Amino acid sequence: MTTRSAAAPEPLADRAAIPLRPLALVFRLVSLAGILLGVVRITGIFTPNPTWSALLYYTVLSNLLCLVWVVLLIIRTVRDLRTDGPRGTSTPSARWSAAVMMAISVTMAIYLIVLVPMTFVQGNGYEPFTLTDNLIHIITPCLLILDWLLFVPKGRVRGGDPMRWTLIPIAYLVFALVYGGFGGEFAPGVHYPYPFLDVAALGVAGVASWIVVLAVALIALGYVYLGLDRLLARLVARG
Repeated sequence: MTTRSAAAPEPLADRAAIPLRPLALVFRLVSLAGILLGVVRITGIFTPNPTWSALLYYTVLSNLLCLVWVVLLIIRTVRDLRTDGPRGTSTPSARWSAAVMMAISVTMAIYLIVLVPMTFVQGNGYEPFTLTDNLIHIITPCLLILDWLLFVPKGRVRGGDPMRWTLIPIAYLVFALVYGGFGGEFAPGVHYPYPFLDVAALGVAGVASWIVVLAVALIALGYVYLGLDRLLARLVARG
């Protein structure tokens, strides 16, 4: 975003979000605290025996991505407040804000649609919707979605971006299959991070079917975000 004087009118695209940096800063500081709490709880980093294996899961890695991004958003917001004043939007990149939002949306979608139902079916004693689970699977995604909806300029997402957004979960998928295939453990005796990647139980065809279905669903979600981005941009243009 180029630097402009506080008296200069905001570009139309910037007005597609709430152009109030103090409000954005407060929201982002609260978001940072919530994301950090979730990461601390899932990793147990301040306990005598941290669960470092948690860092092998997409859920935790996507939360760490959000943590880093929110820090960058806060730094940019503070800088713009000092140079451009309280009115306007602040983000290093509107497209990257959307990409990070999509990466963590994958976490929430798979948790609610796939993992929680599978847990109930398997009856393995795991309890979903605990405070830690809610923080890393639901609250963090909602915070990033709200930040994008409220404080990020609209009309910047490109038509091919939803396909590009899939590169983040695809990169993790490749890592998980290679790591587990070569004997790596995500938990003692467990060579897959999520049940739908259990080649031993589902077979190669079964895992491939899951991957195709999830890929189609997540790409569709990406295009929903693209459509929403363009719709909000048009609404502001008419206003």
